[in-house]
Amino acid sequence: MRRTVEHIDNYSTVEVVNVQIFVPEVDRCDCNCIHEDVVARVRRFMPPEEHLMELSDLFKVFADSTRVKILCALSQTEMCVCDIAVLLGMTKSSISHQLRVLKQAKLVKNRREGRVVYYSLADDHVSTIFDQGLLHVLE
Repeated sequence: MRRTVEHIDNYSTVEVVNVQIFVPEVDRCDCNCIHEDVVARVRRFMPPEEHLMELSDLFKVFADSTRVKILCALSQTEMCVCDIAVLLGMTKSSISHQLRVLKQAKLVKNRREGRVVYYSLADDHVSTIFDQGLLHVLE
């Protein structure tokens, strides 16, 4: 169904299109019973809220496909900005920006050799996170 709406917020004509969004059904309980023993047991193992927020921030860094591509490349070998830029078909400036974000998140580290700065994954945890994520999406 299409309809036209006139003069919304000082704009002339806006065409509004009905959009159907299909959301999959989620199975849920038909009763309201609380398994207090389960809740209490799990609550003891929940990390502090601050740690969960930090983990959430870490996962947000993985939400950008360019950063994921950079991590993928660096999982093979250390690389300089110029090589990563050529590999991904992007500018050195845009790669440098993404590397800055990855470095702030402690996912990559760098070393200087003369005029060249090489980047690599910060540690084995980063490689494990990347590998496990890739395995998950390939299932």
